[in-house]
Amino acid sequence: MNIVVVGAQWGDEGKGKIVDYLSSGARCIVRYSGGANAGHTIVSGGVQYALHLVPSGILHTDTTVYLGAGMVIDPEALFGELAMLSGKGISWEGRVFISDRAHIVLPRYRTLDKERDSLRRRPIGTTGRGIGTTYAMKSERDGIRIADLAWKEKMADLEEEDRAFLAPWISRLLEMKVNLTYELWKYKDQRILFEGAQGVLLDLDLGTYPYVSSGFSSAAGAAIGGCIGPRAIDKVVGVFKAYSTRVGNGPMPTEFDENSQSALYRFVRDTGREYGVTTGRPRRCGYLDLVALRYACRSNSIDSLALTHLDVYDTLSEIEACVAYNINGNITEEFPSSVEDLNAAHPVLKTFEGWKSCLKECRSYGDLPDAARTYIEFIEAYCGVPVDIVSVGYDREDTFIRREIWAG
Repeated sequence: MNIVVVGAQWGDEGKGKIVDYLSSGARCIVRYSGGANAGHTIVSGGVQYALHLVPSGILHTDTTVYLGAGMVIDPEALFGELAMLSGKGISWEGRVFISDRAHIVLPRYRTLDKERDSLRRRPIGTTGRGIGTTYAMKSERDGIRIADLAWKEKMADLEEEDRAFLAPWISRLLEMKVNLTYELWKYKDQRILFEGAQGVLLDLDLGTYPYVSSGFSSAAGAAIGGCIGPRAIDKVVGVFKAYSTRVGNGPMPTEFDENSQSALYRFVRDTGREYGVTTGRPRRCGYLDLVALRYACRSNSIDSLALTHLDVYDTLSEIEACVAYNINGNITEEFPSSVEDLNAAHPVLKTFEGWKSCLKECRSYGDLPDAARTYIEFIEAYCGVPVDIVSVGYDREDTFIRREIWAG
């Protein structure tokens, strides 16, 4: 059985935690897109792991993890991350493999990323990790893949600084490479989890273009970046927060007003620890955007939703969520493609009663207060998708399943 886990908002939804949680039932985990610009935080047994390239399932010792063909990999960042795992007692040797079709991020690409964004009239807000430039080089047919490291003519074409950077990593990368299509075929009758990066609203085609990532963040990307056919995907799980966040520039219709709602803004940001794992940048915060969430569900065939950070609202008397947009006097429940329309959109809000109690000890849906269940059930009805996983804290144990995800 093949399950895809995607972020159903603008990234930072808690995908790493959900992938880690579901990995206990998986044989393999495949990260199919993105690079070191992603940041997945997992807390297990009180120990925090910040992962950027390695799939989140690595913490389960009986799993094998793969960096997929759709990824762009900075060797320095990758081996630094693997060293961190070794330092925390996680044995990864013989369990981490790389698709030989994955592309490599070179140091000068980071500089190019920053230079290109600084020259834009409307900067994207890049992380400066060289991701966009690597994907651009890939599209222009000028990139270098893991497989190309053994191609003498290709290596000779590289600039001297690139060859010098790659030299210490080549043998280690080639030892880890696999032909992913054939590799995964060995496990076709077992459970494979496909892990996305960023969120579907940052997808190059489905997101808020041009304020998007350079890769495919959508569920459909799992077929390409994971080297399987689209009919091999059995289920899609979308992860979302009880509110909305975004890093970098671009439209965000439900963003809190930092002047008139400064207290609420600070409360959500600080209580939810809304600072980038990769960059440390504070995240923009706002009401849960149900218009955007329903669009993500429909455009990605999401079968199940996983709700995270519900506990952030524990102390509030009232909670609000966006159920429509007011765009220049017109009310709509459709998520527009136009950045101009999204910038003009004002949220139409629905108010919910707060639960005013600590959710961290809840271990089943029945343990939740009535007000929390009302909030969840409204989300389900609006989106037409069940909320099958609920997270009420940072630790792995602060999660419960309402309906079995691995069931056929």
